[in-house]
Amino acid sequence: VIGTKSRNLDTFFTDAETTRYLLGKNAADCDIAVMEGVMGYYDGVGGISTKASAYDLADTTDTPVILVVNSRGMSISLAAYIKGFMEYKEKSHIKGVIFNQMSPMLYPRMKKLVEEQLEVEVLGYVPKVEDCVIESRHLGLVLPEEISDLKERLQKLAGILEDTLEIDRILALAQNAEELQVPESLIQKDRTYGYCLPQKLRIGVAKDEAFCFFYEDNFRLLQEMGAELVDFSPVHDEHLPADLDGILLYGGYPELNGKELEKNTSMREEIQKALSGGMPCMAECGGFMYLHEEMEAMDKKFYHMAGVLPGRAYRTPRLNRFGYVTLIQNHSVLGCETLGEIPAHEFHYFDSENCGKAFHAAKPESMRNWECIHGTETMLAGFPHLYYYGNPKVAEAFLKECMKYHSRRGE
Repeated sequence: VIGTKSRNLDTFFTDAETTRYLLGKNAADCDIAVMEGVMGYYDGVGGISTKASAYDLADTTDTPVILVVNSRGMSISLAAYIKGFMEYKEKSHIKGVIFNQMSPMLYPRMKKLVEEQLEVEVLGYVPKVEDCVIESRHLGLVLPEEISDLKERLQKLAGILEDTLEIDRILALAQNAEELQVPESLIQKDRTYGYCLPQKLRIGVAKDEAFCFFYEDNFRLLQEMGAELVDFSPVHDEHLPADLDGILLYGGYPELNGKELEKNTSMREEIQKALSGGMPCMAECGGFMYLHEEMEAMDKKFYHMAGVLPGRAYRTPRLNRFGYVTLIQNHSVLGCETLGEIPAHEFHYFDSENCGKAFHAAKPESMRNWECIHGTETMLAGFPHLYYYGNPKVAEAFLKECMKYHSRRGE
């Protein structure tokens, strides 16, 4: 949204040392790194744990925290509210507070009261700005390129925040953060986890308005292992890129582009032919839906898709199987009898008549579990989203199958 790079940090996917490594790696050329929390500060796995919460991430990286407090309808109660957050954990990491939706008249009094009564710095407030609201929809915020006056709204909001936030104090807080603790052995370790392709492989990545949900770290790990990533558009391109050794179909909004995806007959047919001919493919969520024979779009009509997997993907009225899962495979997939536990997550309003049974998914801190994902020697396709640093064996296994396909293709 603001034109700077964004990466993922998630302590459900990665252990503490890997999380710190990723922060250091991705922020190495930056002046400041800002971690945006999700849910409430302490809300983690299963709704009953702080694991994978914003607090857990702050604790893992020893990052000073600014608590953003919705102040609408409150005055002195804010002190009690903030105190509760600061004392819930012995080391809360909360060093500053920003009051959201607060009036300019009330702010000076609340700043004085909170700073006198609590050991925390009040770093400004955000007034209610009606014409800077960015709307959300069924999978989150509306995408930046869909908002015609987004830059103007952000510039207006930035101008307001320059007046209402204590930017210099926020930057000083960041500068005083503890040194990031990453063991030298981890920094020097081959981050390809011991695997490197003997030669470059061309991997096609579906990337357009229908397929736009990515973990950039997944791309980096594949590239460090030796893959050349080639973007293509199932919406706009008539043909697949030449000489591909594998295909990646990630998530996004195919349901908003059903008509356009169906209309691109040549692309659908080429993908079906390539995968039926043994080209390795990993597809997740929206990409998985695209591989079906038919998919229901947001206009409630069914459209023909790639036809790699039998059955229909269809819309449901609520989020399905939402949240973190741990995957355990039921049979050999991508040439591996066991890839080990794979941390993943699901986030979709759609379902399938044919979800697959290659993996068993279990929700942490819960009794819920189910079968999912189509897994063969050359395919991994299902609703779960994977973060490759959570289990690098997945990326390695996929590229090894791509290498086999490349060798067969050259015969």
